[in-house]
Amino acid sequence: MEPHEAVDAVIADMRDHRITGDGSGLFTATRHTGLLCHLAARMAADAEYQLAPNIAGIPPAEALGQTTGHLRRAIAHYTQALAPLVTLAQPGGQTTLHKQLDAIDQHSHLRVHLDDAGQDLAAARACLGAPRRPTTPSTSAAVPVPATAVRAPLMTTPPTESLLFDVPPPPTPVERLLHLADQ
Repeated sequence: MEPHEAVDAVIADMRDHRITGDGSGLFTATRHTGLLCHLAARMAADAEYQLAPNIAGIPPAEALGQTTGHLRRAIAHYTQALAPLVTLAQPGGQTTLHKQLDAIDQHSHLRVHLDDAGQDLAAARACLGAPRRPTTPSTSAAVPVPATAVRAPLMTTPPTESLLFDVPPPPTPVERLLHLADQ
């Protein structure tokens, strides 16, 4: 499997198995983290292999190294998302009003980390560029890393059609007040 196919397969699997704010979401996030760890290890090994002489058919070591860096950041965001997921998955975790208000913040933190992980995965895929045909060792050349591989600022909102995760956004302040008034 080519590196770009491996990244595409992991992204497709993550889209098929969305993360929710409950116990099954915790299991899914743990599974996604394992996939990302295996993928990052493979990209790092391919980068090392590419440095050997007379190797053709895989992207240059620089692109693989940058892809590994983006995958590492995605893994870090998934790790940070585990804390809110554990809190939300607690049995009876939202029994009191105070715990329900805390859950709003947990959903917000979860959403931020998962969105950032999605941006890092998109950047990792962009580093690999379009699928390439295998080249002979004499004609292989370095492929420039696209400018889209640069990480976007954290405060940007990704388009909704490209979101990998199915975590509802936290309620607005007005919705919070209406919910409190209803209590």
